Amino acid sequence: MRIEGFDYRRVPVADGVALNAAVAGSGSPVVLLHGFPQTHLMWRHVAADLAADHTVIVADLRGYGDSDKPAETGPDTYSKRTMAADVVALARAFGHERFALAGHDRGALVAFRAGLDHPAAITHLACLDVLPTLDMWDVLRGASAAVGFHLYLMAQPPGLPEQLIGASPDAFFGHFLDLWTGDARAVPGDVRAAYLDACRAAVPSIVADYRASAGVDVRHDQADRDAGRRLAMPVTVLQQDWGAALGYDAAALWRAWAGDLRHDTVTCGHFMAEEAPADIAKALRDLLTR
Repeated sequence: MRIEGFDYRRVPVADGVALNAAVAGSGSPVVLLHGFPQTHLMWRHVAADLAADHTVIVADLRGYGDSDKPAETGPDTYSKRTMAADVVALARAFGHERFALAGHDRGALVAFRAGLDHPAAITHLACLDVLPTLDMWDVLRGASAAVGFHLYLMAQPPGLPEQLIGASPDAFFGHFLDLWTGDARAVPGDVRAAYLDACRAAVPSIVADYRASAGVDVRHDQADRDAGRRLAMPVTVLQQDWGAALGYDAAALWRAWAGDLRHDTVTCGHFMAEEAPADIAKALRDLLTR
């Protein structure tokens, strides 16, 4: 499936790795990154809205959708640092040295790392329904951590998680599409099928992405925290109010990373760009005026 009105191309971003990307519109550039278990299609409504007055680039992350899925040869293959470098290379391939960046879920973690590693490139940053990796592991504890069982499963060494998930991928990935969607109409059958098809073909790389978040990504975040490194650009964070349920202050956790922060809760399910696209587009437009 494709987003109507967008021009698709494969863009080399690293040795042996090209991303499936699409572009539309004109004006200041905005790059949109998807989450799990989705592809760039999750931005279809918001991307079309923003393309009215911005150059909008959407892409499948490495390891997802129609982008390349290199074998995991070490912890850096799917580190957020590596994936963030992909995104900067992608924007440059479209002619943009500086651009706004918005990500949801896994894409938000890539966007967060891009903001820390490439502050000269990122003009504005939006992260949707996620916590920075280091904070996420800190707040998951006790029985409440059961909501993140998939994080612990995919953190295991190569072999077992790939085998278990690969034995019934539609049930595994479909579980999250069903559980995390507040309004099932927001993810119609053809889109849901496209997501499942993409995930079914990407089990090893998706697991590798999550495995990195239990190892090398934590080390990168910790090094930045120890060095006092923070996000220098205007930041918008939109989240469900799961902090209250799990017993932490999400806004306070984000303020430790971002001086110019706007943090808001959104009343919908996890897939907010599909469930509340007008609200998300407005929040991104507001961010771009800061």
